[in-house]
Amino acid sequence: MSDSVLSGASRASETANNQKTGILKGNKVVSATLGVAIVLTILGIGLWVFQLWGGMLNTNMRNLSSWGLYIILFMLFVGLSAGGLIISSIPKVTGLGDFGGINKIAIWTSITCTLLAVGFVVVDLGSPWKVWELFAYANFSSPLMWDIIALSLYLIISIIYLWATLRYEKGKLSNTGMRALSAIALVAACAVHTVTAWIFGLQISHEFWYTALLGPWFISSALLSGLALVLIVVFALSKLGYVQIKRENILKMTKLLGVFTAIDLYFFACDLLTSGFVGGESAAVVTMLTQGPLALFFWFEIAVGVAAMFIAFVPKFRRNGAIVFASCVSILAILCKRIQLLIGGFQIPNIDYWSTTTGPHSVEYLGVPGGSLSSLIYAPSLLELGVAFGVVALGVAILIIGLHLLPLKPLKK
Repeated sequence: MSDSVLSGASRASETANNQKTGILKGNKVVSATLGVAIVLTILGIGLWVFQLWGGMLNTNMRNLSSWGLYIILFMLFVGLSAGGLIISSIPKVTGLGDFGGINKIAIWTSITCTLLAVGFVVVDLGSPWKVWELFAYANFSSPLMWDIIALSLYLIISIIYLWATLRYEKGKLSNTGMRALSAIALVAACAVHTVTAWIFGLQISHEFWYTALLGPWFISSALLSGLALVLIVVFALSKLGYVQIKRENILKMTKLLGVFTAIDLYFFACDLLTSGFVGGESAAVVTMLTQGPLALFFWFEIAVGVAAMFIAFVPKFRRNGAIVFASCVSILAILCKRIQLLIGGFQIPNIDYWSTTTGPHSVEYLGVPGGSLSSLIYAPSLLELGVAFGVVALGVAILIIGLHLLPLKPLKK
């Protein structure tokens, strides 16, 4: 059991074995986790109400940094969602089989992350009760509107895809029908994260964001983080005794983790070379990342990326603990990338005489002790961190409840 984490027998036998038993039954750890998640969710809701009551001034977002932690996490969870669905749909579309029965898990984690992404958009709104105006006065030339439409359609398609997967496992859906739905899900997953990238990549006024590479770069990050999250959830369910995937499938996914890491770092290197080679403001972006206030996040991403590839490509290091470690740090690396992208886009002012027209802006000015990070234009307030923890806790609760309802049967000892 230590090196095997859902065997891929026939669909009929898998369906017979996967009767609903629920991961909450008899599992004190899972039940306790759900309880803690619910408590944190309630606390997060309370902090959000306080934020609404006092206004966005209670956050550290200001004129020159109008987005912050909530949009950073929005990007992260859209990527986690899209990556999970891509991983589950590609094998079906190509006819290469699957990774041994992880589809339900991957799709549900994808749906959960989509809901979290929507949640972070909601808490980022100063007046969420006015959200109807987005539709009443919709501007269809805005990438923000494109993303709202894409995210809504993507969530609907993901739910349909999960329903179809369950019917397919029961033999009530043909291979052709499942393959067609997988293709639609794959296109939707790629589209939603590409459109999210365009929110930033089409803004010519921000040097760090304005690049055609941002779309494919977001896709590569989604593949990396989404696969990492699926591996973590699969190993957790295996530890609880609810799934068993052949070792060969775990190794395939681990190797893919290394490949996706290499591709993501390659895109990063291409962007840095293009920016630094021409000099001027573009070179300032490279300096900001490698030597400036964002250097800590930059070098952490590079270091853990290299470590993850080392684990993925060197056979003797492909142990369960090392794979889980590589998956965890891969998600942290993508989080660092999102921090660099959002804060880095605001870090270089895009207006002249900004300090005299808008007042001082820095972490130090906002009262956050930053040390080497004190020159950052933004750092989240304690209120923002509390609200963010509440949203993530809600996601954990949704994930556990969904996995409890999915047909996963404990393995016989």
